[in-house]
Amino acid sequence: MSVVVAAVIWVALLGPVITLFTRMSPGDVWTAITGSGDLQPLVTSLESAGLTLVVLIALGTPLAWLLARGRLPLQPAWEAGILCSLLLPPLVIGLLLVFLVGPYTWVGSILAWMHASATNTFLALVIAEVYESAPYYVLGAQSAFASVDTRLEEQAGLLGDPPSRVLRRVTLPLAAPGLVMSLAIAWARAIGAFGAVVIIAYHPFGIPMQIYTTLQETGLYTALPYALVLLVVALPLPLAAYVWSARAERRRRG
Repeated sequence: MSVVVAAVIWVALLGPVITLFTRMSPGDVWTAITGSGDLQPLVTSLESAGLTLVVLIALGTPLAWLLARGRLPLQPAWEAGILCSLLLPPLVIGLLLVFLVGPYTWVGSILAWMHASATNTFLALVIAEVYESAPYYVLGAQSAFASVDTRLEEQAGLLGDPPSRVLRRVTLPLAAPGLVMSLAIAWARAIGAFGAVVIIAYHPFGIPMQIYTTLQETGLYTALPYALVLLVVALPLPLAAYVWSARAERRRRG
């Protein structure tokens, strides 16, 4: 009985995805995308999400490690701040970003002096995606680092390894499954970001904005192919990361 209940819930959760795949053929998708002669929304989404991951790795990983090791003063305040960022509705994030990096702020003035802008530009798109995805990566990476037994790091240090080598040869390999999974989730959140994007980065169009504008202009059915494209580019990485992380975790415990 429990298996039946679980199966019903599983199918119900996958219902929207199943519906999407049954509503069109691959030919419909290709015709809809190439019919406009413009693959730029897909390219824009891939480029912006890729750059977002670079930013998250460079800035979020050290923060996650510091949080996991308790190296920051007032640790609960840092964690509460990240949690607040996670809980903010994306539309609210977009509105607040206008007042943080918009053209009439001091950040906007500096960007204007540099002949750049954080409103309706590729930079604005990346900023919106970073703010929507960063909490998922930082909290996940913190958990990954926290799962590493600190005694192993201490033993490596006693054997003469400097901290940088301990991090490279002990901490990162052991935390890798959780880090990869967190990064994959951040990828899905970044490439599918819409709430903050529609406020601060309406242009250039990525796939989510293409779905929205197509829905507004020509109707529901014509937007479905773009929705399928978004799933095709967003889901494989998280699914592959989940499979790899699960196998790595089993090997470590075995």
